[in-house]
Formats: sequence, C-alpha cells, structure tokens
Amino acid sequence: MGAIPDFTDAERWVVETALKERYGKPVEVQAADAELRLSPDDRELTPCPTLYWEERGAGFVISKLADDRFRTQFFYSKRDHYGTGREEYDDLLDCVTSVLRLQADHERDRDAAGEAVKE
Repeated sequence: MGAIPDFTDAERWVVETALKERYGKPVEVQAADAELRLSPDDRELTPCPTLYWEERGAGFVISKLADDRFRTQFFYSKRDHYGTGREEYDDLLDCVTSVLRLQADHERDRDAAGEAVKE
C-alpha cells in the first residue's frame, strides 16, 4: 500500500469553513502527521496526514486514513481524550461536524457540572 495522500485544498476548505461557522471566526488549522493503526488487527503504525486545531481549551485532530476515510477525536490533555463513538467516517463534513457537536455537548455538560458544584 502506498502513502496516504495529504488533505486536498477542497478537504481543508470543508474543515476551515465548518470551523468558521461553528466559532464565528477563522480558526488556524495546522497540517500534522499521526501514526495510527488502520485496523485493530494491524501491528504496524501507518503515518497518516492529520489536521490539528485548538479552540475553547480543546485540541482537535482529524486524520486521513485513505481517500474518503477519516478518524477524529478531541482532547483537553494527554489523558483526557474523547472520540465520537464511531471508528471512522467516509464523509469529511460529517466527521468534522460530529466532533464539533460532541465537544460542544461535552463543554456544556462540564459547565453544567461545574455550576452544580458551585451551588
């Protein structure tokens, strides 16, 4: 199997546009690489092109596993990682909106728990 192709300009546009809509401002998206197991049975890690951004105290990654195959998660620290409950996506817009929605729900729940503790 050959190298996984980088994110295309059109794919980056999908992510950046979704982020601008979510946060009401442009968000800097950085290109990165991640080494991932493409399937649970894989022993070897595969280098995957990844998009990374930070917003509202969370870091986000979307990794490209192949053409039209993506994986995502967000995190607050090295130990505090969250996935969407879905192993991978075949639609990038669905992938980015799912992780943004999940993080917004998580943020709301954390804020509500914090308010409950203060009372």
